[in-house]
Amino acid sequence: MTKMKGVAVAAGFAATLMTGGASLALAEEVTLTMAVPDWPPTRIMKKFFDEQYKPASGNTVKLDVDFIPWPDFYTRVNASLTSGEQKYNFIVSDSQWLGAFVEGGYFRKINDLLEADPDFMATFKSIHPNPLNAYSTYPHKSENYYGFPQFPDVLVNFARSDILCHEEEQKNFQAKYNKKLPCTGEELDAMTWDDFRNVGEFLMRKKGDMLAGAPAEDDFYGIAYQAGKGYDFSSMQINGLIWQMGGNTWDETQVPNGQAEGVVNSPEAVAALEKYLDMIQFMPPLAKTGTMDIFKTAELFQEGKVAMNINWIGLGEAALDPKTSKVSDKLVFGQMPGTMGADGKMQRWSNIGGQPFVLTTWTTDAQIKEAVEFVKWWLSPEIQHQFAANGGQSAIKSVYEDPKYVTYRPWNRAWAPQLDWQKDVWHVPQFFELLTQQQDQFDLAITGKQDAKTTLDNVAKFQQNLLTEAGLIQ
Repeated sequence: MTKMKGVAVAAGFAATLMTGGASLALAEEVTLTMAVPDWPPTRIMKKFFDEQYKPASGNTVKLDVDFIPWPDFYTRVNASLTSGEQKYNFIVSDSQWLGAFVEGGYFRKINDLLEADPDFMATFKSIHPNPLNAYSTYPHKSENYYGFPQFPDVLVNFARSDILCHEEEQKNFQAKYNKKLPCTGEELDAMTWDDFRNVGEFLMRKKGDMLAGAPAEDDFYGIAYQAGKGYDFSSMQINGLIWQMGGNTWDETQVPNGQAEGVVNSPEAVAALEKYLDMIQFMPPLAKTGTMDIFKTAELFQEGKVAMNINWIGLGEAALDPKTSKVSDKLVFGQMPGTMGADGKMQRWSNIGGQPFVLTTWTTDAQIKEAVEFVKWWLSPEIQHQFAANGGQSAIKSVYEDPKYVTYRPWNRAWAPQLDWQKDVWHVPQFFELLTQQQDQFDLAITGKQDAKTTLDNVAKFQQNLLTEAGLIQ
């Protein structure tokens, strides 16, 4: 067996001892070296592995995990892969990376592994098609598979029931907007972005102002969502609004006929970005600096400074923990707000979160075998239920449709209804250039340096030129 730099496959041998006529095969020691984003879903995974996982092979399998902060995650993994060091053989990748790292020769196609195990293929195909396409396929929505879903995620509405359900606040909101202040999970589900804006406007209070029957201890804000220049934070929120309001991003499934100019900067997309920017005035001042990422919004909500926060389920556990959240006993959860269509039906499109497991192309046969066995264990109903009960999610239909699934965590009631509304950003090799320029442009708009139309005109022109040069647009 070849020993490769950065990959610890200790005792790469299978010796046989003869003792009293019996053969005793010595077990191998196999280490899977994994890069992952540092947040609760991957910490839970490592904990489950350490406490419960027993390899079917009888080998000693170690999971050596490199936890990397989200803002540095892509750059660190990209630097490792492109340097040739071959450090990682197992990665929890973001879905957008698939094209770049498949074309670069780093991510291993897994069709043969699935086809060799019909039961595993059946489990794989039982995953909801939106996360399956986002996390596994390249080209997008093809049957070329590269990833096993590790953690699926969607954006939901984290809300303060003690503020929203307060009798005086309910009465005053009704008087001002002629509408009920959303309070229950079902009422949160029915919210449009206009309702969300009204909550933001209504619940902005200065320190000392009356709030839910008592003077506010600090400045208080009704709403928050991600408005951060780092990585993909602003894009993940803005994309959903663009889709909901009838606009679109550049669609890679339309190659080579899909255009950026005229699509990315359509009137509908500009109106959606204007709506996104308008609501920032009712958020904590940090939002206007372009630094309010998903961790900052979670922190502000847990500190009791915000009534409603749109964030990923993956960050939900800290909101429930009294050690990290001042509002842990005051929470209600619902679906992210939607946009009422001309047909009177709610449009709920959103940019999917979550990540797949991927194998690198230099992973040895022994490591591949153990990695696949681990993934099969991870996707088994028993572990998927445990994961959901500890703050994770499952996209396997038989798991999330089980009646007990919604009892695990208060946000699980919003999980299944959101799955049909998930889309993903581009998977093409140029994704990081597309994302970085778009994030820079969105930041100029968020910080008040540029209007929505100029912003999307700049994004569309850049994307049109880049994608034309790459042969993805004719």
